[in-house]
Amino acid sequence: MEYDLKITGGTVYDGDGGAPWQADIAVRDGLIVAIGDCPGQARKTLDASGHIVTPGFIDLHTHYDGQASWDPELRPSVNHGVSTVVMGSCGVGFAPVRRGDREKLVRLMEGVEDIPGIALTEGMSWDWESLPEYLDALERKAHAIDFAVQVTHDPLRVYVMGERAVYHEPATPEDIAEMRRLTREALEAGAIGFSTGRSDVHRSADGEWTPSSEATAEELAGIAAAFQGLDHGVLQAVNDFDLEREGDAFDREFAILETFARGAGGRPFSLSLMQRDFAPDQWLRIIERAERARAQGLDIRLQVAPRGIGVLTGLQCTFHPFIGFPSYKAISGLPLPERVARLRDPAFKRQLLSEKSEKLAGDGTPVPPIVDALMAAIDYVAGKTFLLGDNPDYEQTAESSVLHMAEERGIAALEMIYDLLLEDEGKALLYFPVYNYTEMNFDNLHTMMQHPLSIMGLSDGGAHVGTICDSSFPTYLLSYWTRDRVRGPRLPLAEAVRRLTADIADYAGLHDRGRLRPGLKANINVIDYERLRLFAPQMVQDLPAGGQRLLQDAAGYRAIIVAGETVVADDRLTGTLPGRLIRAGCGALRSAA
Repeated sequence: MEYDLKITGGTVYDGDGGAPWQADIAVRDGLIVAIGDCPGQARKTLDASGHIVTPGFIDLHTHYDGQASWDPELRPSVNHGVSTVVMGSCGVGFAPVRRGDREKLVRLMEGVEDIPGIALTEGMSWDWESLPEYLDALERKAHAIDFAVQVTHDPLRVYVMGERAVYHEPATPEDIAEMRRLTREALEAGAIGFSTGRSDVHRSADGEWTPSSEATAEELAGIAAAFQGLDHGVLQAVNDFDLEREGDAFDREFAILETFARGAGGRPFSLSLMQRDFAPDQWLRIIERAERARAQGLDIRLQVAPRGIGVLTGLQCTFHPFIGFPSYKAISGLPLPERVARLRDPAFKRQLLSEKSEKLAGDGTPVPPIVDALMAAIDYVAGKTFLLGDNPDYEQTAESSVLHMAEERGIAALEMIYDLLLEDEGKALLYFPVYNYTEMNFDNLHTMMQHPLSIMGLSDGGAHVGTICDSSFPTYLLSYWTRDRVRGPRLPLAEAVRRLTADIADYAGLHDRGRLRPGLKANINVIDYERLRLFAPQMVQDLPAGGQRLLQDAAGYRAIIVAGETVVADDRLTGTLPGRLIRAGCGALRSAA
């Protein structure tokens, strides 16, 4: 037998964005060794006739930092054709860490990324202190898919500065030098980059600002200098540019990010891009400033999403419109069936709907002020809230909104939401796109995705487990944007595949993957394109200590292959665990460049 695996008869989209062609693909020792006729025998043969064959997808923006230490599967990303994830986004993570600071980092991740603290505490092995030790610890564990790790600013700052990091004292030159040294140590051990977070909506579970949120330009540039002289590594930042505070600090904040990126000596840098209702033109300003920075030599990219950045609300979710009502707060600790029974009582319903929500944001809570603002504008929220259905529709019109349903029934929008949340025995979910849906369509998203500086990201895989499930972005991009969209222009399938594969591989320096070529890693998807679809998200209780999270299943993945081994067959996990830690700048990655 000449090959371990031969995929025959499929229509190959190689990741470069060119026209597809029919070809066989041969795999040996985890690598693609031939594409074309591929004569010879194979230990296993997969008939891909009538299917498309693509490189494995790469997700640039995830938060599996804790989950990777206990979960070999890395769901839900693995269910959506993703064979490589980059974790450690937004500046939050779990290394380096001293024993006495572990709970602090758990509370930070719990607040910023909505991951149950008890699940993190019970699930993580904590067999590390330094970031190189963290890499070693994860490398010892088997996983279904490959993963790369970024240095994250928050734990780095806490490790070096202690309590001073939490109370936002400026870093001293000595602090900065130590953070730079530790970052360089991590990069030389194989970390793929460095991330920081400067968002006003990111707080710990105790309501504290994230340690990195007010770091100075000098601190950021000083840390970024750790990249100088290296031929690998990327930088990543999230920033909402302080528009919820007094005045418009946009130019000041963007200048800080430029200083940060330039400090790395030319390494690639990415920034989140989305449209916010309260600043509907800000995304255009970000693009304009990014274009200027690019013209001045900065290697900048803008991470974009293929649909609204939205939240799912329900009685099982982290948020729903009634969590601040006194009557609901009195029953919030009851099991779901008991809560549903009380909520169905007409007298209880009348009492609750006669009340007003108490303030949710403020000191001691991770809830951002935007939540109280939304609660005070419930008709606006209802006008952008939808039922997704079993075949989820993320681009609906005002005519299918909850507000329109309420108007047709002649009741208040809040009562309509109340009734809908009780459906399916209280397990019903409503979808509210907070960002990227100001005009109630995806036309601006199309503009973002078509911009030459854009790169796919922002899925937040592994995070916000009680509010969103955007790890399904790859399946959505392929099924909706290339095939199903009727409200505006679509994307060519070859372009969509390129955006999920070669674009990200080239940006991140993942030279051994992202394309179907001999010599590259055999991370391959075989997809029944006509059958490809999403199902409705659902809440499951499968995290450590009984924690819950939203998952979203897909159909149409005939095979998801990692290093030549099939990890998903006909939409089901096989239990095979060929995934590995990627050590950037080392070994196969460097030799494949």
